[in-house]
Amino acid sequence: MSGTPSRSDEPANRAGTWPGRSPTAAEGHTAAVVADPFEQIAWRDTYAQSAGLRELAEELAERHDHAADLLADAFLAAYKVGPRLRERAEMAPSRLVNHQVINTLVESPEFAELHRETVGDPYAAAMAVLAQATALRDMLERFRPAREQAERATKARQDAEGAATAVGAALQQAGAGADGTVPAPAAEAVRRAIDSAEAAGAAARRAAQGAGQALAATAPGLRPTARKAVAQATETVREEAALMRAWGVGPGELERLPYDERARLAERLRTSRLAQWAELIGRFRQMADGERARKVENATGELIGVTLGNDLSRVIPSELADLGLPELRAVFAARYAAGELMLYDRQGEQTTGRGAVIACVDTSHSMYTEGPGGGTREAWAKACALALLDQARHAKRDFVGILFSSAGRLRVFRFPAGEPAPTARVLDFAETFLGGGTSYQSPLSAAVELLEEEFDSAARARSDIVMLTDDECDVTEAWMRDWNAAKHRLDFRVFGVAIGAPRAAEADSVLDTLSDNLRSVEDFMDVRVAADLFRVI
Repeated sequence: MSGTPSRSDEPANRAGTWPGRSPTAAEGHTAAVVADPFEQIAWRDTYAQSAGLRELAEELAERHDHAADLLADAFLAAYKVGPRLRERAEMAPSRLVNHQVINTLVESPEFAELHRETVGDPYAAAMAVLAQATALRDMLERFRPAREQAERATKARQDAEGAATAVGAALQQAGAGADGTVPAPAAEAVRRAIDSAEAAGAAARRAAQGAGQALAATAPGLRPTARKAVAQATETVREEAALMRAWGVGPGELERLPYDERARLAERLRTSRLAQWAELIGRFRQMADGERARKVENATGELIGVTLGNDLSRVIPSELADLGLPELRAVFAARYAAGELMLYDRQGEQTTGRGAVIACVDTSHSMYTEGPGGGTREAWAKACALALLDQARHAKRDFVGILFSSAGRLRVFRFPAGEPAPTARVLDFAETFLGGGTSYQSPLSAAVELLEEEFDSAARARSDIVMLTDDECDVTEAWMRDWNAAKHRLDFRVFGVAIGAPRAAEADSVLDTLSDNLRSVEDFMDVRVAADLFRVI
């Protein structure tokens, strides 16, 4: 109709079909691992507390713009109960490399073993990430061509989005009618904008496809690297867990420790000389656990015969019958005093103490001596003392560790039964070494003072003193008289352990005179020598 501007509906019809207006034009996800808000908080908190993670992120950022996101994905894959990766099509092109790296790690056969060690434990998951740092560097380097392709895909997608925005602006400027038609004079501009948007969308799809192909081509060659990295991470996490267990740090205590305290504790255990003792300490703890289990297994006792003694709870009926005859009561009393009453003998019964367990550990210079099979005298003594600490705590008995050397040189570490045994305090006890010579009188006198205090305050007797030494030394007659009097009054037992010192274990030695039970240790990696200690203490 003359005088009425013509309108075109072709641009409007095409406006809803160009790639820039389709759902595929969305930016896409930046995280490869699906995580809920609480899991994301766990990552952010761990990252904030771990200097190692932050340093690794800074280093990797020099070669990859999205290193922090990569580390987050690696952490969450290890931490989550059921890690699930997004489909590649859901990812932003800039994160396709991250997705492929994580996918390669998670698909390795070794990942299930690692996941069992790290699931639900943010510290262990962070350890796993740090243990895989070398592999992450290598994979990012070898994914460089694919990363460049992904960067081009990101740029192409941005261009497509810009072209799509231009179409919208062109339509708005053209003043499309209510029916979507465009005035003829402006239709050409809209058509050109749509053509540009379609071309940009096609370029973006080609770039994304090229990035995917580059990733797929590189991934198979990285599988050996991923498998090795995951296996190494598993070993690292397990070694630290075993180290913690060897030192008596349970999972519950670890979970309560703040990240930085746990990291410092692990570093202390790994880097100090304590790390050399972990295996021996673990063997002692395992042996002691076994002996405790045997005591529980045979707690009721199995009747195996008759023996002699003065335990009235086990006297046989014929002996008790003597009490009914006035003329035999004096005989019963005499046999009781002499410990010659006939008693039921039961297998599995052990006489254990009720008072404190005191471990006196020689820390003179000679305790540094190594044995032919490995280990040192000090390591054996400290490992045995730590197992005795466990034993005391299981029996709800106080434990005291007395480290001694020359006369007057000693340190006392007290671990009351009713209080926690702080790990730092246990490590201080294990690490302390005084040096110098050897004096029996100083530690044993200190032990008696502690037992006097316990007896006066709690009326507890039947304590146990374990003397661990590698030397033989004299004591004065006056001191010996006082010692015997205290032993009779407080009713404690003394177990002597001569470590690499045959002379101290001989029948006429001072240690033998002081001890109710004496043994000798020659192999500093053998824990079986002390097995019977843990049956009776």
